[in-house]
Amino acid sequence: MSRPQSEAEYLARLVPASVSATSSRRTVLKGALGAGAALGGAGLLAACGGSSSGGTDATAGASGSAAATGGEVTFGSNASDEIPKKVVQALADGFKAASGTTVKINTQDHNTFQENINNYLQGKPDDVFTWFAGYRMRFFASKGLAGDVSDVWKNLTGFTDGFKSASTGDDGKQYFVPSSYYPWAVFYRKSVWTEKGYTVPKTLDELKTLSTQMKKDGLDPIAFGDKDGWPAMGTFDVLNMRINGYQFHIDLMAHKVAWDDPKVQKVFSTWAELLPFHQADPLGRTWQEAAQAVQNKKAGMYLLGLFVTQEMTANLDDVDFFTFPEIDSTIGADALDAPIDGFMKAAKPKDDARANALLTWLGGKDAGAVYAKTDPTTLIANSEVDTSGYTALQKKSAELVGSAKNIAQFLDRDTRPDFASTVMIPAIQTFLKDPKDVQGLCKSIEGQAKTIFTS
Repeated sequence: MSRPQSEAEYLARLVPASVSATSSRRTVLKGALGAGAALGGAGLLAACGGSSSGGTDATAGASGSAAATGGEVTFGSNASDEIPKKVVQALADGFKAASGTTVKINTQDHNTFQENINNYLQGKPDDVFTWFAGYRMRFFASKGLAGDVSDVWKNLTGFTDGFKSASTGDDGKQYFVPSSYYPWAVFYRKSVWTEKGYTVPKTLDELKTLSTQMKKDGLDPIAFGDKDGWPAMGTFDVLNMRINGYQFHIDLMAHKVAWDDPKVQKVFSTWAELLPFHQADPLGRTWQEAAQAVQNKKAGMYLLGLFVTQEMTANLDDVDFFTFPEIDSTIGADALDAPIDGFMKAAKPKDDARANALLTWLGGKDAGAVYAKTDPTTLIANSEVDTSGYTALQKKSAELVGSAKNIAQFLDRDTRPDFASTVMIPAIQTFLKDPKDVQGLCKSIEGQAKTIFTS
């Protein structure tokens, strides 16, 4: 299977076609695909692999040898928050039960893990580690800092072509095993909206009108926290895709478009108009703290990933969401961020056989079932996993991603890691502190981008 030419081609074909909540739509789409329809919807592709079973022998690994039974494999994890950490432990316990091999977990703070990933991989990384699909996976694969898991993929079933492509490096080999994905949308408490008579905005003007009313009602219209540097990137992504379209956004991430382009300046200018509706002083607030403002009915809504509901587990039945509204009617509102999380292997693991065995198990339906049971705040990548226990939010999230015309991974995953961390985080935070000099900001970003992307 050849890798598509761009993020657009494979990310538009992401979601497995087995989401129970959309079965009638799926039947129609499968028929259309069989007739050769070139549609961009994310739910179109049939699963890779010839087997109907997602189960794989946890002791076999990629080589088919039982030598990986018992012993120990090390696992580097960025799952430092409560629910993700619980998931990783449950997965480790499940693998030990299946294979007899102990998983030694090395958990680091999520942001610290991301910031230090380059040094981590060049040092003495764990055999297997958590990471992300897309550009960020391909970047480290191309630098020889990740292990080839193509043989592992020979034992995996239940993944769409889109997921396999998202796991494939520039050399056509696989370096990633997907576990979960989640959409970014605008989340809110239904009871607050019902009480106040709020309705979902369909346009930017309607969003501004709603936000104005929320302020009159004593609410912070939009919860907001960017202490960790990355959450605000999601706002830039959706504004850029709504104002300039998906392809412009992807081209900008690859620096095929200049950052001082007037179209980029318009994104920041539009954002500046919305900032008065955001919680003040976001650089002193984590995303969890911002989420609590919605949970405690102090803020009206929050643009973040589905994982935001980790802070609202006691009230999940009262949480709903909508996709960010349209800004340009010629572009619409059918593009969104839906990042894929998963696992990779060190370039030279201490125990390659056990690393492959763990990755094979993690990609199977048994591990997917553990994930689905333990975490109601994400979606499972493997289409063979029983998702009948999905919450209403998970079902709606799967439908949202399945109906999206174009899917992005997220700013810090769609572009070079060094550019995202050393340029875009400080640039956006500078903008949030003082949004007046948009032209100067964009000129500064472009100057640094030229240096990084030509190095």
